[in-house]
Amino acid sequence: MVHFLHLALSPRTLVLPDGREDAPGRCVVQEEASPYSLVKICLNVLIANLDKWCSRRPDGTLCLPEHWSLPQELADRFLRMMALQGKLTDRTASVFQGQEMNLKMISIQRAEISAAAFMKAFCHHKLLEVDATAVHSGLPAPDIVHALCSSTWIQHNLRCLLLDSTTVPQDCRLLAPGQLIGLRALSVFNVSFFTEDLVIVSQLPNLDSLDISNTLVTDISALFACKERLRFLAMHHLKCLTMTNMQVLSVIRELKYLCYLDISDHRQLRSDLAFHLLQEKEILPNVVSLDVSGGNCITDAVVEAFIQQRPKMQFVGLLATDAGYSDFFTAKQGLRVAGGANMSQISEALNRYRNRSCFVKEALYRLFKGTFSLQVTLPAILKLVTIGMRNHPLEFPVQFLAGACTLNLTCQGLARGMPVRLLSAVTCLLFKAMKNFPDCQELQKNCLISLANSRILGDVPFDRFDAAKIVLKWVCKHESPNMQTVAVSITSILALQLLPEQILQLQEELVMGIKELLTLVRRKTNERLNDVTLLFALKALWNLSDMSPMVCKQLVENEGLAIFIQVLETFSESMIQSKVLGLLNNIAEVRELSPQLVTEDLMKHILTLLHSSNIEVSYFAAGVIAYLTWNRQNGLFCEWQRNTLLQHLHVAIRNWPSSSCKMSALVTYRSLQPFFVFLLASKYCKMLVEEGGLQLLCDIQACGQASARVQQLSASILEDFRMHFLTYLRPHQARRPS
Repeated sequence: MVHFLHLALSPRTLVLPDGREDAPGRCVVQEEASPYSLVKICLNVLIANLDKWCSRRPDGTLCLPEHWSLPQELADRFLRMMALQGKLTDRTASVFQGQEMNLKMISIQRAEISAAAFMKAFCHHKLLEVDATAVHSGLPAPDIVHALCSSTWIQHNLRCLLLDSTTVPQDCRLLAPGQLIGLRALSVFNVSFFTEDLVIVSQLPNLDSLDISNTLVTDISALFACKERLRFLAMHHLKCLTMTNMQVLSVIRELKYLCYLDISDHRQLRSDLAFHLLQEKEILPNVVSLDVSGGNCITDAVVEAFIQQRPKMQFVGLLATDAGYSDFFTAKQGLRVAGGANMSQISEALNRYRNRSCFVKEALYRLFKGTFSLQVTLPAILKLVTIGMRNHPLEFPVQFLAGACTLNLTCQGLARGMPVRLLSAVTCLLFKAMKNFPDCQELQKNCLISLANSRILGDVPFDRFDAAKIVLKWVCKHESPNMQTVAVSITSILALQLLPEQILQLQEELVMGIKELLTLVRRKTNERLNDVTLLFALKALWNLSDMSPMVCKQLVENEGLAIFIQVLETFSESMIQSKVLGLLNNIAEVRELSPQLVTEDLMKHILTLLHSSNIEVSYFAAGVIAYLTWNRQNGLFCEWQRNTLLQHLHVAIRNWPSSSCKMSALVTYRSLQPFFVFLLASKYCKMLVEEGGLQLLCDIQACGQASARVQQLSASILEDFRMHFLTYLRPHQARRPS
């Protein structure tokens, strides 16, 4: 678990909403449990089959059929989905070059396309909004602006441009004077954007919304040029600002029409700009949203006084401050608060700051402390956690805390109240975190414990093959016996869900894993320690060896049979005996390995367990004997030995209770061939005749149209009947083939 989060330091007791009554929770459950819209399904199919339906230009890029036409809303959504799925490349972006689509609001977040491809694909469209957040470095911000300015229509009509986290090469300026004059909203969050760039941008005649957060701006005095029209200003974490607090406030005082101001900062910098702003009585007369999260010296009293002087305020950001805890913030109607005092404030923070890793971390930290002993299902909160994980895959604090929060939100049966689709998303993100941070043991542990959930392992779709590779490596780790037990338990379940060909592909991991599992079983046996780890290890070996000759061979070659004999000699519990016998059934299925089972010690144990009073133990022991005796030609036994085993089998079967008896294990078989010898029991022999089974076998032999294998099996059964139960065969003698 996460030891260094210091639960005892929680500043307040969080009031948790009931997920069944909470409106956001109900909405998330309804949304996630509903099927995808037909439009989304169709667009996903189109994206998946783009190569199939498109023709190719001489340069290899794709081209849509000429007769195709997508409405503007669908075209915009199609592009956004391609980018989100990582399918937007130079080769696929070319489908937007023609006239088949009419784009207006393009979103190419995190896409990997070149400047040339961007120009060809998008700049002939009449674009109103462009979201190029975090595009690959092959498409730097100056090239985006240059390409957009190549269209006179776009220069005059583009309203919104988001360049967050895009790259700007050294010795290169972002914008040229007089261009993009129609722009109303610009965001350059986390971009190499300088004071000189701000001077240029402030001259844009229609600009009323600007985000210069985490840029290299040192002086904001250029904002005087747009003081009559600026309505939205975000300047979170201006780390290079050289102005004094009073100089900054002198600029903000002139922005009288400002409605939204964000001067939040990293708590570690201990900036007191927000504190001084909150002391001002005449400043920001029209503000409805003020974000001072991370500010220093901010208290409930100073924030309350500021808001009471501005009754129209709708939002205040107080995360990572000492404010937000008084009753004022819950009593005031229409005021939303992003903070850490209660679950409503935390969810607001996770939603508002989803693109700011520093505040996502702060919100997750408070969420972890507030949900450590959670007893209600909070699907809306879990969805916000997944968004934070998805947006910051390489931010260790976010992934670490998100894994801990996920564990709190899904443990102790809480996962049963979560929608399957939501659990699938968070499970995939947990595995991604484990891959990205393989050396962080605490993160790995939190993720692994979250996955050891019957609801997730049983009902939730995720890549089980990928999961098995990760978990099998954990089986071989020795840092923590408890975590090894968790990994072994997950392996035992995943093994049942893998296809035989997938198990073959895990050969390298399986070789190590099987050796470790056998070592674990031997150690527990030597210690005479019958605990849950031993049971999980036996179950994992049983499930891994199911229908897998390669695994069975590994078991035999690594002294598995000797270990299993030792287990049977050490423990008399039926649960352990049935699992060992299940393993031996799997080995007996492999014809070239079955002779390894025919030893005096092992056969003695199997025969003893065949007559066990426990139905499961007897049943699985009967299965081993059935596999070993069903084919006379295998040469494992002479005739009298085979007959002796069959007699034991006959006696055991006659002593079995009725078919209504309960078994804890669900037994399924791919073939009933080895169990044909069960028919030697008189009650099954009678059933075979009365229900027409014997007649069917005779018909198979008579017609001669069945496969050679079926003919051989039916002949073998009839021969056994002839030798042991002539009374049942006499009515059918005339029909038997010669």
